[in-house]
Amino acid sequence: MQITFPKEAPEYSGRELIVAFPALVNGERIRCSITAEALEDHFGAASPRLEDMVGAFDAHRPRIEAATRRLLSETGGQCAMLRSGYVRFYEANARA
Repeated sequence: MQITFPKEAPEYSGRELIVAFPALVNGERIRCSITAEALEDHFGAASPRLEDMVGAFDAHRPRIEAATRRLLSETGGQCAMLRSGYVRFYEANARA
């Protein structure tokens, strides 16, 4: 499975409290997202404000994309939403 991430600006949804970003899985565009909780818990976002969410996403994009790549691989390329618990599990196992 080939997974790449276009370098496009992420989209913040204050209503859903997520930051969405695209992935290409075998050439097919997939909408991925990370929750505000995960950005606060693991990537230093100070609040659910747009500036804090997008700033944390941009500062840690390689780590977020690595976790997303693994989740997409585990789900057969299905839509991916990174939640705090998955990020915790991924990072604990990535170090092992």
